[in-house]
Amino acid sequence: MSVKNCEKVGSNQVALTVEVDAAAFEAAIEKAYRKMRGQISIHGFRKGKAPRKIIENLYGVEVFFDEAVNIAMPDAYTEAVQAEKLEPVGYPEVELLDVSKDGFSFKATVYVYPEVKLGQYKGLSAPKAEVKVSAADVNHRLEEMAQRNSRLVGVDRSAEKGDTVNIDYEGFDNGKPFAGGKAEGFDLELGSGSFVPGFEDQLIGMSAGEEKDIDITFPEDYHADLAGKAVVFHVKVNTVQVKEVPAIDDEFAKDVSEFETLADLKKDIKAKISADREEAASRAFEDSLMQQVADNLECDVPKPMVDDQAQRFVQNLKMQIQQQGIPYEQYLKLTNMTEEDLLGQAQEPAVRQVKLELAMEAIAKEENVEVTDEEIEAEYAKNAEQYGMKAEDLKKYISADSIRAQLTNQKVVKIVVDSAIATKPEEKAEEGEAAEETQEAPAAEAETAE
Repeated sequence: MSVKNCEKVGSNQVALTVEVDAAAFEAAIEKAYRKMRGQISIHGFRKGKAPRKIIENLYGVEVFFDEAVNIAMPDAYTEAVQAEKLEPVGYPEVELLDVSKDGFSFKATVYVYPEVKLGQYKGLSAPKAEVKVSAADVNHRLEEMAQRNSRLVGVDRSAEKGDTVNIDYEGFDNGKPFAGGKAEGFDLELGSGSFVPGFEDQLIGMSAGEEKDIDITFPEDYHADLAGKAVVFHVKVNTVQVKEVPAIDDEFAKDVSEFETLADLKKDIKAKISADREEAASRAFEDSLMQQVADNLECDVPKPMVDDQAQRFVQNLKMQIQQQGIPYEQYLKLTNMTEEDLLGQAQEPAVRQVKLELAMEAIAKEENVEVTDEEIEAEYAKNAEQYGMKAEDLKKYISADSIRAQLTNQKVVKIVVDSAIATKPEEKAEEGEAAEETQEAPAAEAETAE
Protein backbone atom coordinates (compact mmCIF):
# COMPACT_ATOMS: atom_id res chain seq x y z
CA MET A 1 0.00 0.00 0.00
CA SER A 2 1.17 3.50 -0.81
CA VAL A 3 -0.54 6.88 -0.51
CA LYS A 4 -0.17 8.73 -3.78
CA ASN A 5 -2.01 11.86 -2.72
CA CYS A 6 -3.59 13.36 0.39
CA GLU A 7 -5.41 16.66 0.01
CA LYS A 8 -7.97 18.66 1.94
CA VAL A 9 -11.26 19.05 0.08
CA GLY A 10 -14.01 21.21 1.52
CA SER A 11 -14.51 21.74 5.22
CA ASN A 12 -13.05 18.98 7.40
CA GLN A 13 -12.75 16.56 4.49
CA VAL A 14 -9.67 14.82 3.16
CA ALA A 15 -9.28 12.88 -0.09
CA LEU A 16 -6.78 10.01 -0.08
CA THR A 17 -5.56 8.39 -3.28
CA VAL A 18 -4.23 4.94 -2.39
CA GLU A 19 -2.48 2.25 -4.47
CA VAL A 20 -2.37 -1.44 -3.57
CA ASP A 21 0.58 -3.20 -5.19
CA ALA A 22 0.60 -6.48 -7.11
CA ALA A 23 1.82 -8.61 -4.18
CA ALA A 24 -0.89 -7.40 -1.81
CA PHE A 25 -3.53 -7.74 -4.49
CA GLU A 26 -2.38 -11.27 -5.33
CA ALA A 27 -2.76 -12.25 -1.68
CA ALA A 28 -6.29 -10.81 -1.70
CA ILE A 29 -7.14 -12.67 -4.93
CA GLU A 30 -6.04 -15.94 -3.35
CA LYS A 31 -8.32 -15.23 -0.36
CA ALA A 32 -11.17 -14.39 -2.73
CA TYR A 33 -10.64 -17.68 -4.59
CA ARG A 34 -10.76 -19.70 -1.36
CA LYS A 35 -13.89 -17.86 -0.31
CA MET A 36 -15.74 -18.19 -3.62
CA ARG A 37 -14.64 -21.57 -5.00
CA GLY A 38 -17.41 -23.40 -3.15
CA GLN A 39 -19.96 -21.45 -5.21
CA ILE A 40 -18.43 -22.35 -8.59
CA SER A 41 -19.19 -25.57 -10.49
CA ILE A 42 -16.67 -26.77 -13.07
CA HIS A 43 -17.28 -29.90 -15.18
CA GLY A 44 -14.94 -32.69 -14.10
CA PHE A 45 -14.35 -31.31 -10.58
CA ARG A 46 -16.30 -31.67 -7.39
CA LYS A 47 -17.88 -28.38 -6.32
CA GLY A 48 -15.30 -26.26 -4.55
CA LYS A 49 -12.35 -28.37 -5.72
CA ALA A 50 -11.56 -26.71 -9.08
CA PRO A 51 -8.05 -25.15 -9.15
CA ARG A 52 -7.88 -21.37 -9.37
CA LYS A 53 -6.10 -21.42 -12.75
CA ILE A 54 -8.86 -23.57 -14.26
CA ILE A 55 -11.53 -21.15 -13.05
CA GLU A 56 -9.56 -18.12 -14.29
CA ASN A 57 -8.99 -19.74 -17.70
CA LEU A 58 -12.71 -20.44 -17.98
CA TYR A 59 -14.14 -17.15 -16.63
CA GLY A 60 -11.18 -14.78 -17.10
CA VAL A 61 -8.48 -13.60 -14.72
CA GLU A 62 -10.83 -10.86 -13.48
CA VAL A 63 -13.28 -13.34 -11.97
CA PHE A 64 -11.98 -12.76 -8.43
CA PHE A 65 -11.08 -9.07 -8.76
CA ASP A 66 -14.24 -7.58 -7.22
CA GLU A 67 -14.10 -9.77 -4.13
CA ALA A 68 -10.34 -9.27 -3.82
CA VAL A 69 -10.80 -5.50 -3.86
CA ASN A 70 -13.44 -5.82 -1.14
CA ILE A 71 -10.98 -7.88 0.92
CA ALA A 72 -7.90 -5.67 0.44
CA MET A 73 -9.43 -2.18 0.46
CA PRO A 74 -10.41 -1.88 4.20
CA ASP A 75 -6.90 -2.75 5.38
CA ALA A 76 -5.33 -0.48 2.76
CA TYR A 77 -7.59 2.40 3.84
CA THR A 78 -6.77 1.87 7.52
CA GLU A 79 -3.02 1.81 6.78
CA ALA A 80 -3.33 4.98 4.69
CA VAL A 81 -5.18 6.80 7.48
CA GLN A 82 -2.52 5.78 9.99
CA ALA A 83 0.29 6.75 7.64
CA GLU A 84 -1.17 10.25 7.19
CA LYS A 85 -2.01 10.53 10.92
CA LEU A 86 -5.65 11.33 10.23
CA GLU A 87 -8.58 11.12 12.68
CA PRO A 88 -11.52 10.02 10.52
CA VAL A 89 -15.08 10.91 11.46
CA GLY A 90 -17.66 8.53 9.98
CA TYR A 91 -17.27 6.22 7.00
CA PRO A 92 -15.37 7.21 3.83
CA GLU A 93 -16.87 7.68 0.40
CA VAL A 94 -14.84 5.36 -1.83
CA GLU A 95 -14.26 5.46 -5.59
CA LEU A 96 -12.38 2.63 -7.35
CA LEU A 97 -10.01 4.26 -9.85
CA ASP A 98 -8.21 1.35 -11.52
CA VAL A 99 -7.82 -2.41 -11.14
CA SER A 100 -5.66 -4.98 -12.95
CA LYS A 101 -3.53 -8.00 -12.12
CA ASP A 102 -0.82 -5.53 -11.13
CA GLY A 103 -2.93 -4.08 -8.31
CA PHE A 104 -5.61 -1.43 -7.89
CA SER A 105 -6.04 2.16 -6.78
CA PHE A 106 -8.89 3.96 -5.10
CA LYS A 107 -9.87 7.37 -3.79
CA ALA A 108 -11.34 7.66 -0.29
CA THR A 109 -12.95 10.93 0.78
CA VAL A 110 -13.58 11.14 4.50
CA TYR A 111 -14.48 13.71 7.14
CA VAL A 112 -11.78 14.19 9.75
CA TYR A 113 -11.74 15.48 13.30
CA PRO A 114 -12.12 19.25 13.02
CA GLU A 115 -9.65 21.97 13.83
CA VAL A 116 -10.82 23.59 17.06
CA LYS A 117 -10.03 27.11 18.28
CA LEU A 118 -10.99 27.42 21.91
CA GLY A 119 -12.60 30.73 22.87
CA GLN A 120 -13.05 32.25 26.33
CA TYR A 121 -13.92 29.71 28.98
CA LYS A 122 -12.69 31.42 32.14
CA GLY A 123 -14.12 34.52 33.76
CA LEU A 124 -17.54 34.07 32.19
CA SER A 125 -20.70 35.35 33.86
CA ALA A 126 -24.24 34.02 34.00
CA PRO A 127 -27.35 34.68 36.09
CA LYS A 128 -27.88 32.47 39.11
CA ALA A 129 -31.16 32.43 40.99
CA GLU A 130 -31.08 33.29 44.67
CA VAL A 131 -32.57 30.40 46.62
CA LYS A 132 -35.35 31.35 49.01
CA VAL A 133 -37.84 29.13 50.82
CA SER A 134 -40.92 30.76 52.30
CA ALA A 135 -43.31 29.52 54.97
CA ALA A 136 -45.88 29.14 52.19
CA ASP A 137 -43.55 26.75 50.35
CA VAL A 138 -43.18 24.58 53.45
CA ASN A 139 -46.93 24.63 54.13
CA HIS A 140 -47.64 23.65 50.53
CA ARG A 141 -45.36 20.64 50.89
CA LEU A 142 -47.05 19.70 54.19
CA GLU A 143 -50.47 19.90 52.55
CA GLU A 144 -49.27 17.57 49.79
CA MET A 145 -48.05 15.11 52.42
CA ALA A 146 -51.38 15.34 54.22
CA GLN A 147 -53.26 14.64 50.99
CA ARG A 148 -51.09 11.58 50.33
CA ASN A 149 -51.85 10.31 53.82
CA SER A 150 -55.59 10.92 53.60
CA ARG A 151 -58.14 8.08 53.80
CA LEU A 152 -61.64 7.47 52.53
CA VAL A 153 -64.42 7.36 55.11
CA GLY A 154 -67.98 6.23 54.38
CA VAL A 155 -70.82 8.75 54.89
CA ASP A 156 -74.58 8.26 55.18
CA ARG A 157 -75.76 10.86 52.66
CA SER A 158 -76.17 11.39 48.95
CA ALA A 159 -73.04 11.81 46.82
CA GLU A 160 -71.58 15.24 46.17
CA LYS A 161 -68.90 16.49 43.80
CA GLY A 162 -65.50 15.56 45.23
CA ASP A 163 -66.84 12.42 46.94
CA THR A 164 -65.61 8.97 45.98
CA VAL A 165 -68.34 6.46 45.14
CA ASN A 166 -67.86 2.72 44.91
CA ILE A 167 -70.05 1.50 42.05
CA ASP A 168 -71.08 -1.49 39.96
CA TYR A 169 -71.96 -0.60 36.37
CA GLU A 170 -72.76 -2.16 33.00
CA GLY A 171 -73.19 -0.44 29.66
CA PHE A 172 -75.77 -1.36 27.00
CA ASP A 173 -75.84 -0.47 23.32
CA ASN A 174 -79.42 -0.87 22.00
CA GLY A 175 -80.14 -3.17 24.94
CA LYS A 176 -77.06 -5.35 24.46
CA PRO A 177 -73.97 -5.28 26.73
CA PHE A 178 -70.80 -4.10 24.99
CA ALA A 179 -67.20 -5.17 25.62
CA GLY A 180 -65.35 -3.22 28.28
CA GLY A 181 -68.52 -1.64 29.63
CA LYS A 182 -68.83 -3.59 32.88
CA ALA A 183 -67.15 -3.39 36.28
CA GLU A 184 -67.88 -4.14 39.93
CA GLY A 185 -66.57 -2.45 43.07
CA PHE A 186 -65.06 0.45 41.11
CA ASP A 187 -63.96 3.55 43.07
CA LEU A 188 -64.73 6.78 41.19
CA GLU A 189 -64.01 10.32 42.39
CA LEU A 190 -66.86 12.53 41.21
CA GLY A 191 -65.53 15.51 39.29
CA SER A 192 -62.21 13.85 38.42
CA GLY A 193 -63.09 13.57 34.74
CA SER A 194 -62.01 9.93 34.72
CA PHE A 195 -65.10 8.72 32.86
CA VAL A 196 -66.94 9.74 29.71
CA PRO A 197 -68.32 13.30 29.96
CA GLY A 198 -71.71 13.32 31.72
CA PHE A 199 -71.23 10.02 33.54
CA GLU A 200 -69.94 11.40 36.83
CA ASP A 201 -72.40 14.33 36.93
CA GLN A 202 -75.36 11.94 36.84
CA LEU A 203 -74.10 10.10 39.92
CA ILE A 204 -74.27 13.24 42.06
CA GLY A 205 -77.24 12.96 44.43
CA MET A 206 -77.29 9.14 44.51
CA SER A 207 -77.00 7.32 47.86
CA ALA A 208 -75.54 3.98 48.90
CA GLY A 209 -77.76 1.11 47.67
CA GLU A 210 -79.43 3.23 44.98
CA GLU A 211 -79.54 2.08 41.35
CA LYS A 212 -80.43 3.91 38.15
CA ASP A 213 -79.92 4.05 34.41
CA ILE A 214 -77.98 6.96 32.98
CA ASP A 215 -77.84 8.04 29.35
CA ILE A 216 -74.43 8.73 27.83
CA THR A 217 -73.31 9.69 24.33
CA PHE A 218 -69.71 8.81 23.59
CA PRO A 219 -67.51 11.53 22.01
CA GLU A 220 -66.87 11.39 18.27
CA ASP A 221 -63.16 10.80 18.89
CA TYR A 222 -63.78 7.80 21.20
CA HIS A 223 -62.93 4.18 20.28
CA ALA A 224 -64.12 3.41 16.77
CA ASP A 225 -66.81 0.91 17.80
CA LEU A 226 -68.45 3.34 20.27
CA ALA A 227 -67.59 6.77 18.83
CA GLY A 228 -70.65 9.03 18.80
CA LYS A 229 -73.00 6.31 20.06
CA ALA A 230 -75.78 6.87 22.60
CA VAL A 231 -75.71 4.14 25.26
CA VAL A 232 -77.25 3.39 28.64
CA PHE A 233 -75.31 2.52 31.79
CA HIS A 234 -77.02 0.72 34.65
CA VAL A 235 -75.27 1.89 37.82
CA LYS A 236 -75.51 0.79 41.44
CA VAL A 237 -73.86 2.86 44.18
CA ASN A 238 -72.37 0.63 46.87
CA THR A 239 -70.86 3.30 49.14
CA VAL A 240 -70.36 7.04 49.30
CA GLN A 241 -67.02 8.10 50.78
CA VAL A 242 -65.29 11.36 51.59
CA LYS A 243 -61.59 12.03 51.82
CA GLU A 244 -60.49 12.56 55.41
CA VAL A 245 -57.29 14.62 55.53
CA PRO A 246 -55.27 14.37 58.76
CA ALA A 247 -54.64 17.46 60.82
CA ILE A 248 -51.14 18.85 60.38
CA ASP A 249 -49.78 18.71 63.91
CA ASP A 250 -47.20 16.92 66.06
CA GLU A 251 -49.06 13.61 65.73
CA PHE A 252 -49.02 13.98 61.97
CA ALA A 253 -45.27 14.61 62.06
CA LYS A 254 -44.74 11.41 64.08
CA ASP A 255 -46.87 9.39 61.65
CA VAL A 256 -45.21 10.51 58.42
CA SER A 257 -41.59 11.08 59.49
CA GLU A 258 -38.89 10.31 62.01
CA PHE A 259 -39.51 13.60 63.79
CA GLU A 260 -41.37 14.04 67.07
CA THR A 261 -42.67 17.56 66.45
CA LEU A 262 -44.17 19.50 63.57
CA ALA A 263 -41.56 22.20 64.05
CA ASP A 264 -38.73 19.72 63.41
CA LEU A 265 -40.52 18.33 60.37
CA LYS A 266 -40.90 21.86 58.98
CA LYS A 267 -37.19 22.51 59.43
CA ASP A 268 -36.38 19.31 57.55
CA ILE A 269 -38.78 20.15 54.73
CA LYS A 270 -37.33 23.65 54.43
CA ALA A 271 -33.78 22.26 54.28
CA LYS A 272 -34.73 19.75 51.58
CA ILE A 273 -36.56 22.31 49.44
CA SER A 274 -33.59 24.66 49.80
CA ALA A 275 -31.15 21.90 48.78
CA ASP A 276 -33.27 20.94 45.77
CA ARG A 277 -33.55 24.54 44.60
CA GLU A 278 -29.86 25.19 45.16
CA GLU A 279 -29.03 22.15 43.04
CA ALA A 280 -31.43 23.30 40.31
CA ALA A 281 -29.99 26.84 40.39
CA SER A 282 -26.42 25.51 40.22
CA ARG A 283 -27.31 23.21 37.33
CA ALA A 284 -28.93 26.08 35.41
CA PHE A 285 -25.88 28.26 36.13
CA GLU A 286 -23.53 25.56 34.86
CA ASP A 287 -25.64 24.93 31.75
CA SER A 288 -25.61 28.63 30.89
CA LEU A 289 -21.84 28.85 31.30
CA MET A 290 -21.15 25.72 29.25
CA GLN A 291 -23.42 26.96 26.48
CA GLN A 292 -21.29 30.11 26.36
CA VAL A 293 -18.18 27.94 26.16
CA ALA A 294 -19.67 26.09 23.19
CA ASP A 295 -20.76 29.33 21.53
CA ASN A 296 -17.25 30.78 21.92
CA LEU A 297 -15.71 27.79 20.14
CA GLU A 298 -14.55 28.39 16.57
CA CYS A 299 -15.04 25.18 14.63
CA ASP A 300 -16.71 23.77 11.53
CA VAL A 301 -18.53 20.74 12.88
CA PRO A 302 -18.29 17.72 10.54
CA LYS A 303 -21.68 16.51 9.30
CA PRO A 304 -21.18 12.87 10.40
CA MET A 305 -20.65 14.00 14.01
CA VAL A 306 -23.91 15.97 13.89
CA ASP A 307 -25.79 13.11 12.25
CA ASP A 308 -24.54 10.62 14.87
CA GLN A 309 -25.61 12.92 17.70
CA ALA A 310 -29.03 13.47 16.10
CA GLN A 311 -29.45 9.71 15.87
CA ARG A 312 -28.64 9.41 19.59
CA PHE A 313 -31.26 12.04 20.40
CA VAL A 314 -33.90 10.14 18.41
CA GLN A 315 -32.91 6.81 20.01
CA ASN A 316 -33.23 8.38 23.47
CA LEU A 317 -36.68 9.67 22.50
CA LYS A 318 -37.68 6.17 21.38
CA MET A 319 -36.64 4.74 24.74
CA GLN A 320 -38.51 7.44 26.67
CA ILE A 321 -41.82 7.00 24.88
CA GLN A 322 -41.58 3.21 25.00
CA GLN A 323 -40.97 3.40 28.75
CA GLN A 324 -44.26 5.30 28.91
CA GLY A 325 -45.98 2.38 27.19
CA ILE A 326 -46.41 4.11 23.83
CA PRO A 327 -45.27 2.18 20.73
CA TYR A 328 -42.88 4.26 18.61
CA GLU A 329 -44.93 3.90 15.41
CA GLN A 330 -48.04 5.00 17.28
CA TYR A 331 -46.19 8.06 18.57
CA LEU A 332 -45.23 9.00 15.00
CA LYS A 333 -48.86 8.74 13.91
CA LEU A 334 -50.14 10.76 16.88
CA THR A 335 -47.63 13.54 16.20
CA ASN A 336 -48.05 13.28 12.41
CA MET A 337 -44.29 13.00 11.98
CA THR A 338 -41.75 10.71 10.35
CA GLU A 339 -38.38 9.64 11.71
CA GLU A 340 -36.82 11.93 9.09
CA ASP A 341 -38.77 14.83 10.63
CA LEU A 342 -37.43 13.95 14.08
CA LEU A 343 -33.87 13.76 12.77
CA GLY A 344 -34.35 17.11 11.08
CA GLN A 345 -35.56 18.70 14.30
CA ALA A 346 -32.58 17.18 16.13
CA GLN A 347 -29.98 18.76 13.86
CA GLU A 348 -29.72 22.13 15.61
CA PRO A 349 -29.48 20.75 19.18
CA ALA A 350 -27.07 18.11 17.85
CA VAL A 351 -24.73 20.84 16.57
CA ARG A 352 -24.81 22.53 19.98
CA GLN A 353 -24.09 19.25 21.77
CA VAL A 354 -21.18 18.34 19.49
CA LYS A 355 -19.66 21.81 19.87
CA LEU A 356 -19.97 21.49 23.64
CA GLU A 357 -18.21 18.12 23.61
CA LEU A 358 -15.45 19.46 21.36
CA ALA A 359 -15.02 22.47 23.64
CA MET A 360 -14.78 20.29 26.74
CA GLU A 361 -12.16 18.09 25.07
CA ALA A 362 -10.19 21.20 24.12
CA ILE A 363 -10.34 22.58 27.68
CA ALA A 364 -9.23 19.24 29.12
CA LYS A 365 -6.23 19.33 26.77
CA GLU A 366 -5.47 23.00 27.47
CA GLU A 367 -5.66 22.51 31.25
CA ASN A 368 -3.89 19.13 31.23
CA VAL A 369 -6.83 17.53 33.01
CA GLU A 370 -6.02 14.03 34.20
CA VAL A 371 -8.00 11.34 35.99
CA THR A 372 -6.05 8.88 38.12
CA ASP A 373 -6.75 5.17 38.50
CA GLU A 374 -7.47 5.85 42.18
CA GLU A 375 -10.19 8.36 41.25
CA ILE A 376 -11.74 5.82 38.90
CA GLU A 377 -11.77 3.15 41.59
CA ALA A 378 -13.33 5.62 44.06
CA GLU A 379 -16.06 6.43 41.54
CA TYR A 380 -16.75 2.73 41.01
CA ALA A 381 -17.05 2.30 44.80
CA LYS A 382 -19.42 5.27 45.11
CA ASN A 383 -21.67 4.11 42.26
CA ALA A 384 -21.64 0.52 43.52
CA GLU A 385 -22.86 1.67 46.94
CA GLN A 386 -25.57 3.74 45.27
CA TYR A 387 -26.80 0.78 43.20
CA GLY A 388 -26.41 -1.72 46.03
CA MET A 389 -23.89 -3.91 44.23
CA LYS A 390 -20.21 -4.80 44.33
CA ALA A 391 -17.72 -2.60 42.49
CA GLU A 392 -16.32 -5.61 40.59
CA ASP A 393 -19.80 -6.45 39.34
CA LEU A 394 -20.41 -2.85 38.28
CA LYS A 395 -17.27 -2.96 36.16
CA LYS A 396 -18.98 -5.54 33.94
CA TYR A 397 -21.51 -2.91 32.89
CA ILE A 398 -19.56 0.38 33.01
CA SER A 399 -16.11 0.59 31.43
CA ALA A 400 -13.20 2.40 33.02
CA ASP A 401 -12.99 4.61 29.91
CA SER A 402 -16.59 5.70 30.48
CA ILE A 403 -15.85 6.58 34.11
CA ARG A 404 -12.67 8.42 33.06
CA ALA A 405 -14.60 10.49 30.50
CA GLN A 406 -17.29 11.30 33.05
CA LEU A 407 -14.77 12.46 35.67
CA THR A 408 -12.83 14.43 33.07
CA ASN A 409 -15.98 16.32 32.09
CA GLN A 410 -16.76 17.03 35.74
CA LYS A 411 -13.29 18.52 36.21
CA VAL A 412 -13.68 20.64 33.08
CA VAL A 413 -17.03 22.00 34.25
CA LYS A 414 -15.50 22.79 37.64
CA ILE A 415 -12.72 24.79 35.97
CA VAL A 416 -15.29 26.87 34.12
CA VAL A 417 -17.62 27.33 37.10
CA ASP A 418 -14.91 28.14 39.64
CA SER A 419 -13.68 31.06 37.53
CA ALA A 420 -17.16 32.34 36.65
CA ILE A 421 -19.16 35.22 38.11
CA ALA A 422 -22.75 34.69 39.20
CA THR A 423 -25.02 37.65 38.45
CA LYS A 424 -28.49 38.51 39.65
CA PRO A 425 -31.24 37.40 37.23
CA GLU A 426 -32.87 40.26 35.36
CA GLU A 427 -36.48 41.18 36.13
CA LYS A 428 -38.08 41.02 32.69
CA ALA A 429 -41.78 40.68 33.55
CA GLU A 430 -44.17 43.59 33.67
CA GLU A 431 -45.69 44.46 37.04
CA GLY A 432 -48.92 42.59 36.37
CA GLU A 433 -47.12 39.56 35.01
CA ALA A 434 -44.66 39.61 37.90
CA ALA A 435 -47.47 39.63 40.43
CA GLU A 436 -49.15 36.70 38.70
CA GLU A 437 -45.88 34.75 38.59
CA THR A 438 -45.29 35.48 42.28
CA GLN A 439 -48.65 33.98 43.18
CA GLU A 440 -47.93 30.83 41.18
CA ALA A 441 -44.27 30.52 42.19
CA PRO A 442 -44.61 28.50 45.43
CA ALA A 443 -46.64 25.72 43.79
CA ALA A 444 -44.45 25.63 40.68
CA GLU A 445 -41.22 25.59 42.67
CA ALA A 446 -42.52 22.96 45.07
CA GLU A 447 -43.29 20.73 42.09
CA THR A 448 -39.78 21.24 40.75
CA ALA A 449 -38.28 20.48 44.13
CA GLU A 450 -39.95 17.12 44.25
